Amino acid sequence: MTTRRKFIVETLTAAAASAVSIYPSGRKINKGLSSLGRALNESKSVNKPVVVSTWDFGIRANEEAWKTLSAGGRALDAVEKGVMIIEADPSITTVGYGGYPDRDGYVTLDASIMDEFGNAGAVAFLQHIMHPVAVARLVMEKTPHVMIVGEGALQLALANGFKKMNLLTKDSKQAWKEWLKESKYSPVINRNNHDTIGMLALDNNGNLSGTCTTSGIAFKYHGRVADSAIIGAGLFVDNEAGAATSTGLGESVIKSVGSHLVVEQMRNGKSPKEACEIAVKRIAETQKDYKTFQVGYIALNKHGEAGAFAIQKGFQYALYKDGENKLYDSDYLLK
Repeated sequence: MTTRRKFIVETLTAAAASAVSIYPSGRKINKGLSSLGRALNESKSVNKPVVVSTWDFGIRANEEAWKTLSAGGRALDAVEKGVMIIEADPSITTVGYGGYPDRDGYVTLDASIMDEFGNAGAVAFLQHIMHPVAVARLVMEKTPHVMIVGEGALQLALANGFKKMNLLTKDSKQAWKEWLKESKYSPVINRNNHDTIGMLALDNNGNLSGTCTTSGIAFKYHGRVADSAIIGAGLFVDNEAGAATSTGLGESVIKSVGSHLVVEQMRNGKSPKEACEIAVKRIAETQKDYKTFQVGYIALNKHGEAGAFAIQKGFQYALYKDGENKLYDSDYLLK
């Protein structure tokens, strides 16, 4: 005799089996849910193109990226060209040429890039090449790998026409020599010694891409690599949901897989700012020393909405949309 309880269990089991046969992978089920979410929001207007980047030097980077976006170009090309402006500026001591060296006097660079198809490339501990973002793209498009580091990354760059150069400028060398007088390894995370440039863009075709590039914390341990080169930590792009990137203490971002967390929150319906705030609060919940450092996130969703959130006051981001390029102060946790 079939009891009511047994009937319910058998019915649910059959339904689950049917779902498995229809959606053999969780990703397909998630795609179905994502499609449902998009359908519920289909009336929402999309503002495009849009580009958003970290810190005040993002204004100049955005201007360069906008040239590509306003001409109908691809978001991937826009973000690469945008951050290259900052990588080439010797007055910016936290990115590319002119970046402060590690404690042994070597300038080592990290970068990552992602496109609308989920492809990714990264380089870490790269020396002698001004534009690590371009080498990261080379890894993505010309190799079967996601990350190449150190001497291998340099070899790849040189084999593909990149020019070897001395990245240590006179000013950065002098700052390093001053640091050597005490050699105190207690970096303060602020605008003076560590500010990654991360950039996210939505193009006229509705596609997202992003990049993140840095010279890392000033006078870091030789060989140190942080979040900027790590997909899911310093950068993550999912063309169904949104994109995110980070700045600040990279070790903290790695431990919380921050950019991926931000994107998943947007997938679940959070606004870009709300998603960034959740990721920052996750750090505060799990890392007891969070009051001693800075982490900031920026995010961009498929509707062209951007947002940011940081642990401490002072984080700024540049947003170019609707033909206007403006600098904004991010909201923050510690008030």
